Amino acid sequence: MKELAIGIQHIGIPTNDIAATIEFYHAIGFETAYETVNEEANEKVAFLKLHNLVIETYENKCAKMEYGAIDHVAIDVTDVEKVYEKVCAMGLNTLQDEIHFLPFWDNGVRFFTIEGPNKERVEFSQFL
Repeated sequence: MKELAIGIQHIGIPTNDIAATIEFYHAIGFETAYETVNEEANEKVAFLKLHNLVIETYENKCAKMEYGAIDHVAIDVTDVEKVYEKVCAMGLNTLQDEIHFLPFWDNGVRFFTIEGPNKERVEFSQFL
């Protein structure tokens, strides 16, 4: 696994008000790197970047609005299919997730999500 992971791709934070979230992160130095709509989920999405730290925020109107509300940490991988095979072989695909595709960025992204030991979600994500 270690040879396939190349760093943190982003941290996912759900929001009930994407404009206020973008405004807050801009105020502390982030820039908007990419904005789109996830048509499948009907959610506005923004990727906010500060140096090599990226936050994905998405307006799902279900944000918990309490401490511990970060939804997921996404690990950037070089081959999502190999990672998926390894995760499944280790019995770690407890969410029974499949590899998904979203048409984000230039060529899209493929990803899947597992659950960590503290109910955190860990996403493995590959830019195409």
